[in-house]
Amino acid sequence: MQPIILASTSQRRQEILRSLAIPFTVMAPTFEEPKVSSGNPAEITELNSMKKVESIIRMDLDLNVPWVLGADTLIVQNGVLFGKPSNREEARDMIKSFSNQTHSVVTSISLFASTTNFITSKTCETKVSFVALDDEEIETYLDTSEWQGVAGGYRIQGRAGCYINHIEGSWSGIVGLPIHDLYAILREHGYCFTV
Repeated sequence: MQPIILASTSQRRQEILRSLAIPFTVMAPTFEEPKVSSGNPAEITELNSMKKVESIIRMDLDLNVPWVLGADTLIVQNGVLFGKPSNREEARDMIKSFSNQTHSVVTSISLFASTTNFITSKTCETKVSFVALDDEEIETYLDTSEWQGVAGGYRIQGRAGCYINHIEGSWSGIVGLPIHDLYAILREHGYCFTV
């Protein structure tokens, strides 16, 4: 399989690519997703993932890699968008709002193929239901610092997984790189994917 540039420093996304035995190198995108609280989450995540890929392509480097993959994730609940919390208080508010409720995790992936010189995208939406949490549980969770650097302030594969009683959709989409959509977009572009 040909190597891919992953336009993300997310350890979770890297773990998914490793689990699929896809060779890759990591490059941090220069594009910083803007903080948003409303809007169409699919449009926002798709634009952000494309901008991350474009930022890698624009770098004045001799990449010699025909593929660049970017991704972006947002959480939406009752029309309100949740990105990465900037501090503990924001994380607390997010987790409290998810308590005993269902929200959606929206992840878009974008792939640049040098053979077509084009970027295409796919978007995955997964519904996630939390159990009711009391203040002590929330504070104990916040003490772990797992809320830092992730949309909605939680990682499903971390301790917050204890609070999730139902998901409808893609588990890997919640993690930040939906495997089925990744497989589909690579196949569409003729990437030699071996399973």
